[in-house]
Amino acid sequence: MALEIDGRFGEGGGQVLRTALSLAALLQGPLRMKNIRGGRRKQGLRPQHLMAVKALALLASAHVEGAELGSTDLYFEPGRLKGGTYTFHVGTAGSTSLVLQTLLPALFFADVPSRVTVTGGTHVPWSPCFHYLKDVFAPAVREMGGVLSLEIGNWGWYPKGGGELVASVSPIAGFHGMKRIQRGRLEEPRVLSAVSNLPMSIAKRQRDQALRGLQAEGHSGARIELVQAPSLGAGTLVFIEARFERGVAGFSSLGKRGKRAEKVADEACSAFAEFMGAQSAVDHHLADQLVLYMALAHGRSSFAVGRVTRHLLTNIGVIEQFLPVKFQVEKEPGRVDVEGAGFSVSAPFPRS
Repeated sequence: MALEIDGRFGEGGGQVLRTALSLAALLQGPLRMKNIRGGRRKQGLRPQHLMAVKALALLASAHVEGAELGSTDLYFEPGRLKGGTYTFHVGTAGSTSLVLQTLLPALFFADVPSRVTVTGGTHVPWSPCFHYLKDVFAPAVREMGGVLSLEIGNWGWYPKGGGELVASVSPIAGFHGMKRIQRGRLEEPRVLSAVSNLPMSIAKRQRDQALRGLQAEGHSGARIELVQAPSLGAGTLVFIEARFERGVAGFSSLGKRGKRAEKVADEACSAFAEFMGAQSAVDHHLADQLVLYMALAHGRSSFAVGRVTRHLLTNIGVIEQFLPVKFQVEKEPGRVDVEGAGFSVSAPFPRS
């Protein structure tokens, strides 16, 4: 009997779909989802969501009904997980990182190593950019036992896309718990200021403003990287990597027509300053992405986060519908704890 998920659950966005698909594929149980993205103005499957469905269906040997652009209802019945070499084209500037996010849990428990290429948007609004995945998310997953490396070809900006993200993933027996309650000492921050098909003077203005912002918060001597990134389109990025004794956090801002270079830098610096002021150990974007792996892991996991967002609570709520786990969430100060289900392919367990 298929597990039924209402896409209006929680904040009613694409994360409900992505998490449900990932867990259905792992547990190899059928999923029926209605009202997909029911909390959004444009409901139903958009190109990046449709690609995530089709890509995971291929990896999980799944029978699928309703995999069409704009569809609000979906039936997904997975079979055996198959690793290997794959290329998936979103076809727009849809987020490559969100497509990959859907696939990764299955790839970690597939039968053979995988090399997956996803083309589309690598630095686009409302999703983690490539550099966040590479420098923040991937190290956290590796800390829990995941074997993952990420590369980038062309960069993909909105609206042209055309970027290329490549993930190499090896199968594992299972994840182990992690604890990030204290972040420890801040090492030297790194500032990446990048442009594509625009004057380097814009990247330098972003850099200079970011340095002023960091210095105002008492952080001098940041490492700087200026990049003219290969791309079909034009765009700009400021990414601040904050490496601590126990983990990495990342803060980014994207440029757009009419948005001054200084504002791009200010947004990234403001996010960094908010994180530093909260004394949290993981940023709220990483919190969203870690809870699935914490729930799958062997043993107990905990982290401190500055903001417990509705997005985080929605993701936890979906996970608890699939796995025999119960998260403990404190909002003031923000903290999340869970005893993991200890999932492995060799010793699977029934859905709760």
